[in-house]
Amino acid sequence: MSTVIEFELETSSRRGRSKVRVPNVTLAHGGGGKAMRDLIDDVFIEAFDNPTLAPLEDQARFDLTSLAAYGDKLAFTTDSYVVDPLIFPGGDIGKLAVCGTINDLAVGGAKPLYLTCSVIIEEGMSLETLREIARSMAKTANLAGVFIVTGDTKVVPRGACDKLFINTAGIGVIREGINLGADQAQPGDAILVNGLLGDHGATILKVRGDMALNTNIESDCAPLHELIDAIIKAAPNLRFMRDATRGGLATVLNEVAESSQVSLEIFEDKTPIRDEVKGFCEILGLDPLYLANEGKIVCVVPANEAEAALAAMQNHPLGQGAANIGHVTDGRAGRVVMKTVFGGQRIVDMLVGEQLPRIC
Repeated sequence: MSTVIEFELETSSRRGRSKVRVPNVTLAHGGGGKAMRDLIDDVFIEAFDNPTLAPLEDQARFDLTSLAAYGDKLAFTTDSYVVDPLIFPGGDIGKLAVCGTINDLAVGGAKPLYLTCSVIIEEGMSLETLREIARSMAKTANLAGVFIVTGDTKVVPRGACDKLFINTAGIGVIREGINLGADQAQPGDAILVNGLLGDHGATILKVRGDMALNTNIESDCAPLHELIDAIIKAAPNLRFMRDATRGGLATVLNEVAESSQVSLEIFEDKTPIRDEVKGFCEILGLDPLYLANEGKIVCVVPANEAEAALAAMQNHPLGQGAANIGHVTDGRAGRVVMKTVFGGQRIVDMLVGEQLPRIC
């Protein structure tokens, strides 16, 4: 699936769209012929359609003056998604792909604008499931104000992939004067998060059915760019933002400590985690600080802007559970320490080995 985007294009030639007449994907749908065109028309063009998508060329074309109107730096990112199951409480692989790419752009201070969608589909996958995921991607992108403008479709034999893999790349523009980085934390800075941690990882663990776990937890999957806009306005000297996905909060904090050569101290009683998630982790021998999130960011903010940033978070629907969980210190460089509810402290290391559960 490929297309072209022209900023000033208002009309395009319309051809009749094809439909897939079988219930499941076959190898012919990846062969480059009529069956493949039928699949692209029925699933992807039907979901992502807009006047700029119709030419179906092999690249997306951008007017540079239009991009420059948003800022002075281009942000470009890519990520791949292999979550199992494909659909879960609070989201699906399509929503996950769109939100994840939007968030990877936004945490660098960029305004997300355009996404790609490349899919690797296993032979035999249900067409209706594929349509549902494409519609979810389109809905999520539309609500976020971004456009899916180009992509690719491949079909592989049974067993060569796990139903569906999605790769999304994203382009955004960084506003003038914004320069965020993991190497910019300074002693005294506050560490903020925008809400409950670990919900996505716990949700995926629950729906896989490996354990008899009964809870109403849903994934926190969400696009965070509007929340991030509010934070940047409230804290113009913001040092750093990162979405805490694979490796969770602990991994993000260790990246900051190592890059900035500082020590970070957080407090267990101030770190927002559901009791149900804590219970999961106690039963399974996991640490909630390493559980994945898909709608949570970690911010490092100068102390004199922390209150304003926290208020901006709490005034946004995706930040109502925001908390100030700790601060940067001039202690041992590269170390993250948690003060426990019992008055002691523990070292919070970088994730070692495989993350459980696998979440993307």
